[in-house]
Amino acid sequence: QVQLVESGGGLVQAGGSLRLSCADSGRTFSTYTMAWFRQAPGKGREFVAGVNWSGGITNYADSVKGRFTISRDNAKNTVYLQMNSLKPEDTAVYYCALSRRMFSVEVSENEYTYWGQGTQVTVSS
Repeated sequence: QVQLVESGGGLVQAGGSLRLSCADSGRTFSTYTMAWFRQAPGKGREFVAGVNWSGGITNYADSVKGRFTISRDNAKNTVYLQMNSLKPEDTAVYYCALSRRMFSVEVSENEYTYWGQGTQVTVSS
């Protein structure tokens, strides 16, 4: 059974950095695409970044390109989101998600089957 657990959220000043981690206790992690989504107060959940099973294909939302980096370590069943140059508008609950796709990175949340519980990221101005 897949169980995704995020960590690494917190409070940071604008311009600072955080690294989020998402660990999967299941056995299928290395086979599928993983992604990070976020949801700000009063807004819908939006795609942030994703990586395919091998790490060879990544996709980013325009709002985070050049600032965020997604990576994965299949030996550790963990996906990471390195967030640099954080802005107040990055404040949200961040969720990791597991897809049933292997090779592509989709931006629709409907493509993702399993979700973590979320971790809060707050960026102060």
